[in-house]
Amino acid sequence: MNDTPSAQKQAAPDPSPGDLVDAIIADFPDHKPGTRPIHTIGIGVEGYFEASDVAPSYCRAEHFGGQRVPVSVRFSNGSGSPAQHDGWNDVRGMATRFHLKDEATDLIAMTLGGFFVPTTKEFINFTTAARQRPVKKESPWRKILDMLQFKAPLPDPYPGQTASGDAGTLEYANQHSFAQLSVFQAGSIGAPVSYVRAAYHAVHTFIVTGKDNVRRPVRFAWKPVAGVRNTDPTKPPFDNYLQAELRERLKQWPARFLLMMTIGETGDALDDSTVPWPARRVRVVMGTLTLTKVAEDQEAAAERISFNPWRLVDGIEPSDDPILHARRDAYEESRKGRGGTACPFNGS
Repeated sequence: MNDTPSAQKQAAPDPSPGDLVDAIIADFPDHKPGTRPIHTIGIGVEGYFEASDVAPSYCRAEHFGGQRVPVSVRFSNGSGSPAQHDGWNDVRGMATRFHLKDEATDLIAMTLGGFFVPTTKEFINFTTAARQRPVKKESPWRKILDMLQFKAPLPDPYPGQTASGDAGTLEYANQHSFAQLSVFQAGSIGAPVSYVRAAYHAVHTFIVTGKDNVRRPVRFAWKPVAGVRNTDPTKPPFDNYLQAELRERLKQWPARFLLMMTIGETGDALDDSTVPWPARRVRVVMGTLTLTKVAEDQEAAAERISFNPWRLVDGIEPSDDPILHARRDAYEESRKGRGGTACPFNGS
């Protein structure tokens, strides 16, 4: 019988949904109970989605049928802190709910092109590494040494920033190659000039079925029609500008996104969202999202609303990605903990 520490470690049970939520909250010492563990600060907007002419050929889901579908969207900052720092480097979120005739379906995306880890056990290790530490500015010589060793140098702290998880995530990435791409992207992603001037990726693979019953592995992404544009990293803007900018923008004209669907091929990673697909994969425009106004009831549209990547409809199935599977119950755990509005899973 093998009772070595390594064998015991391998036999350890997968973390529970509560473990995953608690691990995230632990990364933000000032987290406010009763709020989202991450993507705490957000704003809800309303609009509609119209599928492209070719969309039904690839996916028979109701919102790709061609009719105009009402949507609710929540844009957010990635941090789990209640402090609003719009001008800081941070991952942004875009959660979309399609309101169908008799049910609803969600698509959850972020400005990173992939995830940090392939399994829930590694997620616990990653969040442990990402705990906040006192911030100190690296010397120019330290930065040069990091680059000579092919390591990403630590970013300089923002004015007033006293703690950060960057040092820990960089150390983790240096020891785990699967995390390197996403950690590097997260460390250099910057701040958008507007929530609607960023691209958002659903990162996980889904299986879609077309009207011809052909099943295809795909990944979804939102591309802003106005183009991607970041703020000047040498001149961080005022901490609270993204929500005000969006309110003013939508008073003047709608904002639009294209829903892009990338089709996977044999050999592509279908169950590991840390691995990007080759750039030469076929991409299909599945439709246009038009955002028309900021929701009047922000308590319902941004705070209480609860999204879940497993809220799917006929024509779209989850892949075997273990992180995607874990998100279903972890999101429900989070919803219950903060008193979010329940939205039953379709077909359950």
